[in-house]
Amino acid sequence: MKTLLLLVGIFLTTLAYAQKRPYDTIPNMPEHYWVRMENFKKESLLPGKTVFVGNSITEGGNWKRLLKDSTIINRGISGDNSFGMVARVGEIIKLKPSRLFILIGTNDLSKNIPDEAIIENIFNFISKIKSGSPNTKIFVQSILPVNETIEKFPTQFNNGSHILIINDQLSRYAERMRYTYVDLYGKFLDKQGRLDPALTYDGLHLNASGYQRWVEVLKSLKYL
Repeated sequence: MKTLLLLVGIFLTTLAYAQKRPYDTIPNMPEHYWVRMENFKKESLLPGKTVFVGNSITEGGNWKRLLKDSTIINRGISGDNSFGMVARVGEIIKLKPSRLFILIGTNDLSKNIPDEAIIENIFNFISKIKSGSPNTKIFVQSILPVNETIEKFPTQFNNGSHILIINDQLSRYAERMRYTYVDLYGKFLDKQGRLDPALTYDGLHLNASGYQRWVEVLKSLKYL
């Protein structure tokens, strides 16, 4: 009976993997991803610091200056998505962060990766961090809103309804998976329910005021 259950488990795992594999974007990650990864390997950093991980929105933040802390580590990579983040979890674990701030998902949505796959990748990443660096305090930040009415907005990122679905799930599972959910989304909206034009230059990425708002939110919640 145990053997049968084991075989069923293996079959279901294999089937799930086969179903998800077509969405795996690792083989097609932009060159910038690999360049950043190589640069990370060359850095000599002390463990136990605050780490920000994510895509271009995270990479674009000058966190050392914003937080007046030269030990802050920026692990944002422009073009990264949830698959890329999971693939580099080992590099994050080596840093043994005291606090880890995660923001990911926008690039996945632009490639029509299903919400369920994105959420599963984020939860997988969190589980690996908890296993490899159990003392790390994990903060999962909501995907930010977008504003498609702003000039130069990249239309493939107009995924507002999916953003809401993913953020809702990230909020719902916070207690169960023992991480802190940070609602940035609601703090970046204008009166029309879009990303506030004062905080962005293209409806997707943040300007200096946007990053300042981000820091203000984290500090007001006493997460920094």
